[in-house]
Amino acid sequence: MNTLLFALLGLGAGAVIAGMSVSVVVAYRGSGIINLAIGGYSMVAAYAFWGLKRGFFNITLSTIPAFVVAVAAAVGVGLLSELLVFRPLRTASPLAKLVASLGILLTLQATMLLWFGTAAKQIPFILPTWNYKVSDIQIPVNRLWMAGIVLVLVAAVAALFRFTRFGLATRAASENEVNAMLAGISPNQLSMANTVLASGLAGIMGIVAAPLVQVDSTSLPLFIVPALAAALFARFTSIGVACLSGFLIGIGQSLMFYIATVSWFPKSRGNPLPGVQALLIFIIIVVALAFRGASLPSRGELVEKRLPAVPRPERLLRPTIIYTTIGAVLLIVLPYGHRQALMVSLIGMVVCLSLVVIAGFVGQVSLAQVTLAGVSGFTVSHLIVSAHIGFPWGPIFATLVAALLGLIVGISALRVRGVSLAVVTLAGVVAIEQFGFANSTWGAGSRGSPVKQPKLGGINLGSSAGFRGLDGKVPSPVLGFLFLFVVVLLCLLVANLRRSTLGQQMLAVRSNERSAAAAGINVTRVKLAAYVISSVIAGTAGWMYAYNFGAVSAARFGILIALGFVAFSYIGGITMVSGAVIGGLFATEGLVPHFFQEELRISGNWTLLIGGLTLIFTLIANPEGVAGTAWRKKNLKARAAQERYSASSHVGDVPETVVAGE
Repeated sequence: MNTLLFALLGLGAGAVIAGMSVSVVVAYRGSGIINLAIGGYSMVAAYAFWGLKRGFFNITLSTIPAFVVAVAAAVGVGLLSELLVFRPLRTASPLAKLVASLGILLTLQATMLLWFGTAAKQIPFILPTWNYKVSDIQIPVNRLWMAGIVLVLVAAVAALFRFTRFGLATRAASENEVNAMLAGISPNQLSMANTVLASGLAGIMGIVAAPLVQVDSTSLPLFIVPALAAALFARFTSIGVACLSGFLIGIGQSLMFYIATVSWFPKSRGNPLPGVQALLIFIIIVVALAFRGASLPSRGELVEKRLPAVPRPERLLRPTIIYTTIGAVLLIVLPYGHRQALMVSLIGMVVCLSLVVIAGFVGQVSLAQVTLAGVSGFTVSHLIVSAHIGFPWGPIFATLVAALLGLIVGISALRVRGVSLAVVTLAGVVAIEQFGFANSTWGAGSRGSPVKQPKLGGINLGSSAGFRGLDGKVPSPVLGFLFLFVVVLLCLLVANLRRSTLGQQMLAVRSNERSAAAAGINVTRVKLAAYVISSVIAGTAGWMYAYNFGAVSAARFGILIALGFVAFSYIGGITMVSGAVIGGLFATEGLVPHFFQEELRISGNWTLLIGGLTLIFTLIANPEGVAGTAWRKKNLKARAAQERYSASSHVGDVPETVVAGE
């Protein structure tokens, strides 16, 4: 009976997952975009419904008008996303569109936090709350209502696609967009109509989910992870398969929750192991990719825009000396709050460097870099506390552990690329965060895991070292000097990697794997090397974080932090070392956000909003980021000067102008 009860309870979560999964499929069929912001549309509708029912907007509506207005709000956000973001990126690469949807999600989350505050809201119920008794079990009838509503909506959507000219046109465009245009079908109009349908359905799911979740900035958006798993089984094309898979995933999660209550289930400090449901979703996604194929269905699209340029660094010594000197001086002269923020930015630069290698050089959008840093941080903490292994052997071993995990990710992702890889790593990040980091056995649970300060040969290298800078306060600049030394070494490593033969092979693989293989490049070796190098760099950031804060907590390595670093890296310039430096300055709690908060009184949520909007603007108008644009302007200026010199001299060979890449 308990099994039946939990299976029926799972209908509620299954209904929400199924509805969001169908939204993902509709959005993909209409525009070819895997839209991570679908969960954000649900969040907007839920917040709007709560506000209208509670009088938050100085107006109180009854249930039906509030429902209509809230769903309209989700549709409005979807339309704005289509008009202002996805339409300008119509001919961009699928990866650029995926990252743009990430920017939309970050923007929506920041907007809701600024508007409604950080406290969770309880959505008013619109479904019956009484229980239906069957034998000895009480079944919440709202779960059955949720399942029924979703089945009716999905049936209507399926009929729309199957029996109408609109559905026929959408199917034609999804199979070959170019031929559809030649037949007189407007992809823009189809994308707009499907966006309305997908965002409206997602908005309904946000309100219907009231019996399951409270409204906050993460709960509803993270429903996108199991929804993507269901959509993968449907190959982003079949509405029926997506719906069925969503229901089965929800039921499976509920049954896993029941299994966790039995006596034989593994325990952590007397409680069932956390995050088992997230681990289940990750396994389902891996199975889905193996069962349904690693690649997404292809679309006959317009010619894609070129990938961001990856300039070759030509001069390293001079900028290294200049920026190292500036960093060292700032660590000494800045007051303690700004000094701490600068040290956080140095850690952020390392994370962004790992993304430059894996995403900028090889084109693999992996969201696991922050998670790898977390693995390293927790490892160094356990080595210090349990094995009494300190600096430098603890960090070295922790970095190797992160590299090993990165190699495993690389091996498992050999057949997965592009947006599929982003989907897999998204689920993996959530699984490791909830199953690993939140576990008090090998993570830290809710308490945090302590870390002693680094010492080498009896010399204190930590934040409590004797030298305290001009203000005489902690953290000591000594730890900052250690971080600065590590950052400089890693910057030189990545810059020389770009200039090496391996770096050139990475760019060839990024451009076209088949062409690279035909040219004699071992694609597998190159991709695995990129995963290992980027994981070593990410692992370095993990132990730096541990020493900086003196403890490691799961909250520092969550999915939102991981998504944020992708945004910072793209804003700075995902293909350049200088872009990683700029991205690190914008990292959460880094120097730029600290300056905004302390000097301009702009909170971190405003920084998140600015980051999301800047990411969107960067992808549309400035795809090479701040560093890439600066390099291009410098390059154009040098070429113009060379052409003027050539035109004025009229004789002899024109001296070669060397343009610095970074």
